[in-house]
Order: sequence, then C-alpha cells, then structure tokens
Amino acid sequence: MTEGQVLDIAREALYNVIICSAPILLISLVVGLIISIFQTVTSIQEQTLTFVPKILAVFIGIIIFGSWILNNLTGFMNDLWSNFSVYIG
Repeated sequence: MTEGQVLDIAREALYNVIICSAPILLISLVVGLIISIFQTVTSIQEQTLTFVPKILAVFIGIIIFGSWILNNLTGFMNDLWSNFSVYIG
C-alpha cells in the first residue's frame, strides 16, 4: 500500500464525514440562530431554552437524513472492502 493510496482513503473518509455531518450541523445552526433571535427580541436569557429545540431538531434531522447518511457510509465501507486485495499488495 503506497502513501498515495493511504492519503486517498483518508481524504475520502474526511470528505464523507463532512458530507454526512453537514445536514445535522446545518439544522442545529439554523435552530440555534432562530432561538437566539427569539431570545434577543423577547429579552429572555434562559440558557436551557436553546438545548431542547436543538435536540429535537437534531433528532428529527437524524430521522429524515439517517438513511442517506447510512447509505453514504455503507457505500464507502463497501468500496474499502471491495478494494481490500489491492491495498494488501
């Protein structure tokens, strides 16, 4: 296994991590921004107010995007396993 192959696998793995985590992170970001604007407008400075809506939104996002994320990760692992003989030698 050459250094180039290792770097290609690492690059593809990092790309998959970024792509698979992006929808959940964006949902959390948008919900946090909305709650922050709501807190600023109403002058409510309760710290726990941000956590419950974010957690619910992330769970809903996982329900919606979970199969897509699983398909991406499964495809990546299948590619690794199918090329295993190439990596060994």
